[in-house]
Amino acid sequence: MSHRFFITDVFAESRYSGNQLATFFDAEDISSEEMRSIARETNFSETTFILGDRRPNGGYDVRIFTPESELPFAGHPTLGTAFLIWKHVMKGDGRRVCLNLKVGQIPVDVPDRESGIFWMTQATPVFGKDLGGSEVMEILGLEESDLDEKHPVQVVSTGFPFLIVPLRTLDALRRATVDRKKYFDHLAKGFPDNILIFSPETYHADEDLSVRAFPVSQGIPEDPATGSGNGCLAAYLAEHRYFGSDKVVAVVGQGHEVGRPSKLSLRTSRKEGSFEVRVGGRVVQIAEGTWG
Repeated sequence: MSHRFFITDVFAESRYSGNQLATFFDAEDISSEEMRSIARETNFSETTFILGDRRPNGGYDVRIFTPESELPFAGHPTLGTAFLIWKHVMKGDGRRVCLNLKVGQIPVDVPDRESGIFWMTQATPVFGKDLGGSEVMEILGLEESDLDEKHPVQVVSTGFPFLIVPLRTLDALRRATVDRKKYFDHLAKGFPDNILIFSPETYHADEDLSVRAFPVSQGIPEDPATGSGNGCLAAYLAEHRYFGSDKVVAVVGQGHEVGRPSKLSLRTSRKEGSFEVRVGGRVVQIAEGTWG
């Protein structure tokens, strides 16, 4: 059967920036294996499949695939898919879209006209131990002096785990490159799959941090905009009071090194003893068509 699909740019300030996403509607009749094949064919970081217009538990059932595997959660697919559901299924009616993902239900708040920013609330963060910097800096081809030793190298998960690596300078961030042999050698020994590095120096004055993300084992050498990883970063910044407070209001720039400049907004606050983590950004519809 044929299926309607859309292409969007997520965390994008304009067309052809941000992170690309392909989204298929009414995908309940598409098998898991064909979903994997379609994701390999589009070859975007992720492709999403909306299973139908039904709303079990008040949310829309959605599956997320990279070119290599299915994911329980990912940030820019969540935001882009919620935008399309709100626009084409809900017809712009309502202030919140809920997605039923493998990780659970994720709510996305619809923006006012002025901001244009869609906000997703991510799962409660889980913090791992400080892993030290020697192994990851070796993988990234950086010196240990490039590491900001005031803060830990730590795995954080808000549904999809990332190793958060604080760097001192934008120069170090730009020099980083993943040595695939060393990466997969360490991976075989239990090293974390996904790496996110960040610097307090930025490309633009309206940004607070610069970020790069390397989900290499997912078949993505470098991600231009990583909602899940930046949710982990937001939790990390709050937990370690990076900005001097456990409340975070920040703008992140990502994707400059791969020619897809992206902008992500982070909000973190403590609520009843735990963190509320929100990541926001704009979505631009690029194309629509029929598959099959």
